Amino acid sequence: MVFTNGVFDLLHPGHVDILVGGRRCGDALVVGLNSDTSVKRLKGPERPVRNAAERAYVLGALEAVDCVVVFDADTPIDLVEALRPDVLVKGGDYTEATIVGASEVRGWGGDVRVIPLTPGQSTTNIIQTLRGHTSKR
Repeated sequence: MVFTNGVFDLLHPGHVDILVGGRRCGDALVVGLNSDTSVKRLKGPERPVRNAAERAYVLGALEAVDCVVVFDADTPIDLVEALRPDVLVKGGDYTEATIVGASEVRGWGGDVRVIPLTPGQSTTNIIQTLRGHTSKR
């Protein structure tokens, strides 16, 4: 089993690349999805753009995704420890040292993978563009 997590607000090609890349690492992909209250704490009061039910629905409709689990904490560590995935996957804006749960997954013999980011893909940039702001990235 492969696990990844995130906000997945306004799904874009970079998200899809991480999900498809993660699914290629195992037989099933479980996605931990930050709840709305968790997103507000992490990203600010104007996020998420889509609520958790909408985000989970879109993720769950993707062929690469086998299961979506919404969690309310700021990190998915409790979920990682409960699921005990064989592979933990995150996008290239992380390193193994910054991935929550990496040491635990390694501790039970699992693998940790970082999927390279897709250039030019960012939910923040999409939101700024939609609001008429130009990105500095």
